[in-house]
Amino acid sequence: MVTVKDENGNVVYYESDDKIVGTLWNIPRINSQSKERKDLLGQKPEELIERILLAGTEEGDLVLDFFIGTGTTCSVAQKMNRKYIGIEQLDYINTMTIPRLIDVFTGADQSGISKKVDWQGGGSFIYLELKKYNQTFIEKIEEAENSETLLQIWEEMKEKSFLNYNVDIKKQEQYLEDFKLLSLKEQKQHLCELLNKNQLYVNLSSLNDENFECTAEEKNLNRDFYKI
Repeated sequence: MVTVKDENGNVVYYESDDKIVGTLWNIPRINSQSKERKDLLGQKPEELIERILLAGTEEGDLVLDFFIGTGTTCSVAQKMNRKYIGIEQLDYINTMTIPRLIDVFTGADQSGISKKVDWQGGGSFIYLELKKYNQTFIEKIEEAENSETLLQIWEEMKEKSFLNYNVDIKKQEQYLEDFKLLSLKEQKQHLCELLNKNQLYVNLSSLNDENFECTAEEKNLNRDFYKI
């Protein structure tokens, strides 16, 4: 690898004779009025992601983004003819990330590096959700508006949820009156703490377990996805 400077005196790194990677430091921030700007802190400019992908991938390579956020990495990977997998747990993926990717595929998104790479749209993506288990109980707890509802959820948790290994149900019942004296917020926090967070979603090994009620469609989809 050789090091040179551009016409402005900025250091530019050449990975090969025809592949300029560049540096992070001379990439401008996203203009607050830019169409590339999304309402999420930590969003990276497409130009930065482009340089990272230039440094470590070739066309057709697979890019993995564990925290898809606003979808910048996947958008850039699509425009640069890379394959990709994006993962996210927060709900804004439905209102921010997926609409952005749809705009990329239709060609409506002309922000970021679109003009630079002459992006005209094209391609498709598959959107999958993990099958919820304990996460369902957490959502019920968060939505509860009173203690009576929380107590009903607790009865269901005792029967169907995965509780932490050190939870003693008899002891929880013994102090039920103390639980009722807590504020609604404290009651919700307590119930959530009882749940095993490693069982928020159904594991692949439980695909055929009748207790998880996986449909035939879900089973076929997972066998196809995991090649089993």
